[in-house]
Amino acid sequence: MENFKKVHNREKTRSVKWDMRHVVFQSDDVLPMWVADMDFQAPKAVNDALIERAKHGIYGYTIIDDDIKNPIINWISKRHNWEINKEWLSFSPGVVASLHMAVQAFTEPGDNILVQTPVYTPFYSVIEAHERNVVKNPLQQKDHYYHIDFEDFEAKLKQGVSAFILCSPHNPVGRVWTKEELQEMARLCLKYDVLILSDEIHADLIYPGNTHFPLASLSDEIAKKTITFMSPSKTFNLAGLQASYIITSDKETKEKLDNQLLKQGHNHINTMGNTAMEAVYKHGAEWLDELLSVLEEHKKYVTAMLEEKTDVLTVTRSEGTYLLWIDCSQLQLNSEDLKSFMNQTAKVGLNAGIDYGDEGEMFMRMNIACPRETLEEGVNRLIKAVNNR
Repeated sequence: MENFKKVHNREKTRSVKWDMRHVVFQSDDVLPMWVADMDFQAPKAVNDALIERAKHGIYGYTIIDDDIKNPIINWISKRHNWEINKEWLSFSPGVVASLHMAVQAFTEPGDNILVQTPVYTPFYSVIEAHERNVVKNPLQQKDHYYHIDFEDFEAKLKQGVSAFILCSPHNPVGRVWTKEELQEMARLCLKYDVLILSDEIHADLIYPGNTHFPLASLSDEIAKKTITFMSPSKTFNLAGLQASYIITSDKETKEKLDNQLLKQGHNHINTMGNTAMEAVYKHGAEWLDELLSVLEEHKKYVTAMLEEKTDVLTVTRSEGTYLLWIDCSQLQLNSEDLKSFMNQTAKVGLNAGIDYGDEGEMFMRMNIACPRETLEEGVNRLIKAVNNR
């Protein structure tokens, strides 16, 4: 666990999280707990592999061979009980880039694309940048826990939707969808002939008592209408290495997606991303198990502290990801004043809930993937600011 206790100075490393504070929060003394990367070093196996590769000193074009594909296949089989084969795999620099490619390949300008709000902010740009229309199926919150409004879901599909971008596990609300929920969403998409683009980048970050089910693993029929997007970037803190993969079992669908990736020049990953992906999927399991234990304790700590030490901040019940969705509605501030309060008064840099959709107006998103010392400092700043307001 010592790997997760050490505080690393990330300033002046061109870190978006730390070196963009003045731009994002208009202050350099804000404690950044926002963008989804971790303040933990990646597994030692990654650093060893990257250093060894760098010793070679030649960085030419890189192939993606079975030494990379087989560890992915084995990982998904062991961690998610899903048997895939290497012919289903495609590669790109990132999940968001892949979603852009899929939207262009399988929908047309003016088409409607469904999302479940509040939702990961790039989903909006993935749709709107290509002149498609965002259709919302707002999630319903009850007792600080989110549910799917299936009546509204079907009503939206019935009106005409070309694709549905599923966030599973869900960012930012932390839901890990049950098998029954996934089956019902898939049933309705099949009924209305809607392609499912399933963003499963947080699939490995699941808290005890919950299970992530890859949507396409539920049946061959569902798999035929589903494209799955995954990456080790969130799991092992590799976002800057830009490596992701796509799983598509339907041959015709995969060919169409691969053509779009090729057309846009996004059908490969860089040398170091290749190297890191192989290393973590071969040797990262123990590190991940330790991380999950740390995150579980962090989640419990933040939840207990905010609810015991304040009367206005409540953490939404989270089942996955290292992102907590905090209900700030009792502060009775509008979205702009809430952001200002967190940035200027509490001096904690969180993601503003309004950025995830109007449904998130009274919320803030907190990244708890940091050493306990950093976490406690951020929580104490919040408590102090709230209780002195």
